[in-house]
Amino acid sequence: MAGLAELATGAPAGVDEALGLVAEFDDALTYGLGRLTEGRAAALASFAGALAGTPLGAAAGEAAAKIASGAVAEEHLAALAGGRAALFGAVHDALLARLDGCAGRERAEWREPGRGEDTAANLLAGCRSWLTELAITGWRGVDHDLVSSADPTLEALLARPALRRQAVLLDGLAAELRASCPVATLERVPARRWADLWTRAVLLARGAGEEEPAETVSGRLLVLGVDVHEHGTAVQAQVHGVLETRDAARLVRTSVTAAKVDTIVGPAVWRLLTGHPVLMGALAGRLTLNLKDMPLLAGGDLLWHDDRASAGEPADPFATARVVLPRAVAPPVPPLDRHPVRIAEPVLLEGYKARRETLELDGTTLAIDTGRLPACGPLTPALVAASTECVGLMRWDGGRWAVQPLAVRATVKKKPVEAHTGDWALGPADPKIAKAEARTGDAVAVLRERAGRLLRA
Repeated sequence: MAGLAELATGAPAGVDEALGLVAEFDDALTYGLGRLTEGRAAALASFAGALAGTPLGAAAGEAAAKIASGAVAEEHLAALAGGRAALFGAVHDALLARLDGCAGRERAEWREPGRGEDTAANLLAGCRSWLTELAITGWRGVDHDLVSSADPTLEALLARPALRRQAVLLDGLAAELRASCPVATLERVPARRWADLWTRAVLLARGAGEEEPAETVSGRLLVLGVDVHEHGTAVQAQVHGVLETRDAARLVRTSVTAAKVDTIVGPAVWRLLTGHPVLMGALAGRLTLNLKDMPLLAGGDLLWHDDRASAGEPADPFATARVVLPRAVAPPVPPLDRHPVRIAEPVLLEGYKARRETLELDGTTLAIDTGRLPACGPLTPALVAASTECVGLMRWDGGRWAVQPLAVRATVKKKPVEAHTGDWALGPADPKIAKAEARTGDAVAVLRERAGRLLRA
């Protein structure tokens, strides 16, 4: 506990400087690398200079000089995208090493997978061409014509299952840009987000990010909690837990996803995930899961197959976090995932004094990320503020550490209360919520029935 409190003392040395360099690069990308001002050209040179002692140093320096002179080529952008990813990777590694040290957590080393065959060079070249046009033009210059020029490449990518990662990423970036056109009229550009997507797309289009090696595992999965990601058109339940096999205990996660419409909100989103009854039942009943031959990627992600799992005995996530989590080996982080915003590490916090948005722990103050509490479960900011124990995810965003609660123990009206984000995976346990849902009807069932009519017509 005392170790985790040390996280609130500040970021490791060099983090702020690295993020400052990235921010200057993102500013140049916002206004276009094809028309750099003197100040932005100098900022780009400083960005490249920070990489001088790395294997990317020579390529980044040449790229900055060529771009400042008006010559922008794909290989120059690849060098700068690689440098940006490397700076974020260094920040990520420093933060994660601090967290692992404070939590006493052991982490496995990443082993680079073998290279696969390049079977779609022409499609990837099309991706690189569009991404180059974006960088030259800058976000402020993006219009409908530029976005639409990616459509033929996207259509071809989506038809190739082996290129689904690149396709979904580019499709998402294009959709965001299309919805914001003309970008010149936006009051504020999401420069960091779009630059993150651009960087990842550039590296994927040059063959980086080979598929992670996978193994099949069998054992007992002890659930720590579930993080619900909800969007207007999709919902994902990401389960964090400890996998116990014959010879090890490993920290893992698994995700199930479903498409949705923006009218399906609150507890109703769980009905979209009924295709995974074993997993949903384990979340609602706080049960262990017995796995047989479940694929596990090197980065710690179980590829969920409900038919390869069966419900086990009840297990208290707080007991799992207290007894099993400290000896579990954390997975390595794949190179392209080394970004500080992706840090989400399960932790147990006890004996703190909580308030609405912060908690006091061993004389330090730690932020509570109440903005991530899902509307589909019983956890509320008020319940978190009344808690004294928490199983949560430690995150780093906006220059600070914060804990995202997945489960809490609190005292409400002098009675002990325990709530978990997955408690309503089989439906609301709160009678008031269940009654309100009954009055409004089952939106998921209605939409499915109407969709069925359309398909039969």
